[in-house]
Amino acid sequence: MPHQTATLAGGCFWCIETVFNRLRGVDSAVSGYMGGHTENPTYKDICNGDTGHAEVVQVTFDPEVISFRELLDVFFTLHDPTQRNRQGNDVGTQYRSAIFWHTPEQKAEAEAAITELTASRHFGAPIVTEVTEATTFYPAEDYHQRYFEQNPHQPYCQFVVAPKVAKAEGKFGGRLK
Repeated sequence: MPHQTATLAGGCFWCIETVFNRLRGVDSAVSGYMGGHTENPTYKDICNGDTGHAEVVQVTFDPEVISFRELLDVFFTLHDPTQRNRQGNDVGTQYRSAIFWHTPEQKAEAEAAITELTASRHFGAPIVTEVTEATTFYPAEDYHQRYFEQNPHQPYCQFVVAPKVAKAEGKFGGRLK
């Protein structure tokens, strides 16, 4: 079976990208931008909040090793899908929760996951994650790629990224490379 692509937005891409790059079955997780109207946006453009793009991570994965649904399980662990256009102190549409589907099967799987999480009342509030067809992916600047690995002592990494990585390692340790 050929490798597949998933594109997910759950706040700052540094958090999501770090964990997905550590999962068995993931060939790559690349930070970037999707879902807006500005062509070839820069990080500075994204920070202004008027491009319509979200900070995303585009994941290339082997579905024989890790399924799209398993990626969604990790995704919903890494962020709060009940916060509209924010994650913690990161506020703006660029930090929205979104699943950009690449196939009709991914769309159905994403909608089913949200329905199940809603029914279980797992988050205690309505899930606001958008399920939207994937559009053009714009990779973020090189310095954003594997940011946590390159800057583990940077304050944002220490206080925001590291706890999310630790949480994922605790919950998904058996799925790590």
